[in-house]
Amino acid sequence: DRDTDKKRIEELLEENMVLEIAQKQSMNESAHLGWELEQLSKNTDLSDSEKSFVFELNECASSRILKLEKDNQSLQNTIQELRDASLTSRESSLKFVELEKENQQLSKKIEKLQNQIEKEKQSNQDLETLSEDLIKDKEQLQVVMETLKADKDRQIKDLKQENDHL
Repeated sequence: DRDTDKKRIEELLEENMVLEIAQKQSMNESAHLGWELEQLSKNTDLSDSEKSFVFELNECASSRILKLEKDNQSLQNTIQELRDASLTSRESSLKFVELEKENQQLSKKIEKLQNQIEKEKQSNQDLETLSEDLIKDKEQLQVVMETLKADKDRQIKDLKQENDHL
């Protein structure tokens, strides 16, 4: 396994060097073409075909630059839209958190009010029971009063008769 790994590392190093050399050659060619283009543009004795070639190269470069600028602008717009969406999302999250807190506070208030309502119901039931007891007591007292009144009337009558008799 180690030998295989070493061989693979050596192969990768060789491949890496080849790629670096190719990259340097490509950069050199690019620099050389740039220099040739510069020389061509400086040279006033250019032929029509050379002028047309330089013009085409400039147009290609310009169109490529324009395309890249459009792509860049499009990407910047997308980035801005994503930032805006992120801000909106954060604002929505904050509003949701605030609404959730407010909802919890309202739930607590509702619970307190429900407890108060239950206490009031219990108090009303107690008062009703007391009222019923008082009504029963009143009726009993009226019966007792009528009985006492009847006894008093009877005693008065008896006393009058006794007084008349005497």
